Order: sequence, then structure tokens, then C-alpha cells
Amino acid sequence: MVAHHSKLANFEQARASGDARHVANWVVDSGDNRRMPFAIVDKRDAQVFVFDADGRLRGAAPALLGLARGDDSVPGIGNRKLSSIRPDERTTPAGRFVAALGSNARGEEILWIDYDGAVSMHRVIATKNRLARLATPTPLDNRISYGCINVPTKFYENVVRPAFTGTNGIVYVLPETKPASKVFASYDVEEKHAREQAASQAVPAQVASGAARNY
Repeated sequence: MVAHHSKLANFEQARASGDARHVANWVVDSGDNRRMPFAIVDKRDAQVFVFDADGRLRGAAPALLGLARGDDSVPGIGNRKLSSIRPDERTTPAGRFVAALGSNARGEEILWIDYDGAVSMHRVIATKNRLARLATPTPLDNRISYGCINVPTKFYENVVRPAFTGTNGIVYVLPETKPASKVFASYDVEEKHAREQAASQAVPAQVASGAARNY
């Protein structure tokens, strides 16, 4: 019996949380991205990681996210005017989303993540407040948007756009109120690999034991 060699995402030198690595490794090992580019949005650390279809990092950057803590969108929020959305409703929903480049109502290119919920990834809205928050080294002041994911303009143009041009992709928005493994039904790749190795080593021992009894 040949042991399965687990595949891992390549984060290069980027710093990433345990949850971000857990989900990215699971995506690569399981093939959940269906051979498409994918992104990990870590809400707790306010970071975005974009990978090619094979799990190699194309780039990472800080992000601005929904003002309110939470992992679910309010039903019907995508059809409401921004002025009617209360501060506690301004969440960036967690989950697995099939994403594609498109345009907003002003004709600006964006990466649609949840079209019905009006959630996208786009260039940061260039106000002094948002630019300042994006530039700080802490994620504590990165919660300001209505739910969309604001990223640096250069990161959008040099990483996000090229990665998703001509193809759909998958965006995994990590939860902040529940375990990532519950949201994505993901598994720990290294634990799975260890179990498979143990199982592969047990089979020859059993065969040898059986052969000894036959003589």
C-alpha cells in the first residue's frame, strides 16, 4: 500500500494565522478549488491571501472589512440602500464563494464574491480615514466597511485582477464566531497524512504475521 502524500499551500514568506493555513492546506489537498485560483480572507487578522490554482501564493495584503463582527449577512441586504443598513448589520459574511470579476453600479471593476448580498473585493475607497486604517500594523482598526473587502489599489491591480482574469475563482472568507472546520467541513491535512502513514505501515505488518502462520 502506497501512502498518500499530502499537498500543502505555499505561503512563501507571508505570515498567516493557523486558520488561514488550515483552510489553504485543505483546499490544496482536497482540490476543493476545482483547479481554479482562490483567495483566503482572514477577518480576524484583516488579511487577504491570493493563490494560483496549485496553491502557490501570488500575493498578500491587509484589508478593510465589515464594521460589525459576525459571519452571516442579513437576508435581503443586497437590495437595500446603504443609508438603511444599521452598523450592526454591516458584516462580511463567512463561507465559500464562487467569485468573478465584474462591475459595480458606477462601472468600476470589482471582484464579485456574493452578488446577492452585494459583497465584493475592490480597491480601497481612497478617503484619508480608510487609507490610514489600511496602513496601520494592527487589524484592530480595519473594521469600517458595509461588508465589502477593501484592498490596496496596487494589490488589486497587480494580484487580484491578474489571478481572476478570464476565469472564475473561489474566495474563502474565514469565520470569526465559529470554527473554520465547521464552516468549510475541512480537515487538518497533517493529521490526515499522519493517519494514512500509520495505516500504510500497519498493512505490511499484518501481511507478514499472516504469512508466518501459514508456514
